[in-house]
Amino acid sequence: MFGTSEKKTTLVTEETALPGRPEPVLATATHFVSKRNMFGPYPEGAEIVYFGMGCFWGAERLFWELDGVWVTAAGYAGGYTKNPVYEEVCTGQTGHAEVVMVVFEPADLSFDRLLRTFWEAHNPTSGMRQGNDIGTQYRSLIGHTTEAQKSSAERSLRLYQDNLGKRGFGKITTEIVKNPAFYPAEEYHQQYLAKNPAGYCGLKGTGVSCEAAGEPQHVG
Repeated sequence: MFGTSEKKTTLVTEETALPGRPEPVLATATHFVSKRNMFGPYPEGAEIVYFGMGCFWGAERLFWELDGVWVTAAGYAGGYTKNPVYEEVCTGQTGHAEVVMVVFEPADLSFDRLLRTFWEAHNPTSGMRQGNDIGTQYRSLIGHTTEAQKSSAERSLRLYQDNLGKRGFGKITTEIVKNPAFYPAEEYHQQYLAKNPAGYCGLKGTGVSCEAAGEPQHVG
């Protein structure tokens, strides 16, 4: 993904983070694919979760394609700067990760299925990078919004760590964060690969399956 030449791999502190701004860079938007309002209202019973797994362009497409996902949005979470812009996030001075907000209906799509998609589509052991994308904004993150999500995320991490260890991978570095502040990214980032089908997607999994839901999914 394009950005600045600086590749910051050490997280900024709250005291040294950029100050940000009072207003969001994107307050209202219609999802390019589903044509739904990205920021609500959502169906009764819908839940929200945030996934950081590298460049959010490819990550967002993974989730909007799943049956049971109501809507998605690309944005920033896990940092300190209020309402950051992309150029600021790229410097590493906001503390944010690129994330996808996923609004889903649990009656139609289990949280464990979302977790399997998350774990298997990136390398959660690579720290502040995914492939050629290097920097704190590309770190792995799960932002849960319920205690049940937290429990499932922690359980799946333990299971996947065991699977990865058997294949020679190191420690998972994924952050599990409670209800992080989410700041939508600029409009041109939203559903980027639907608007630009030949656009960049650097996502690449480890090839190791995740059995978090008790239903093995074999990856070639």
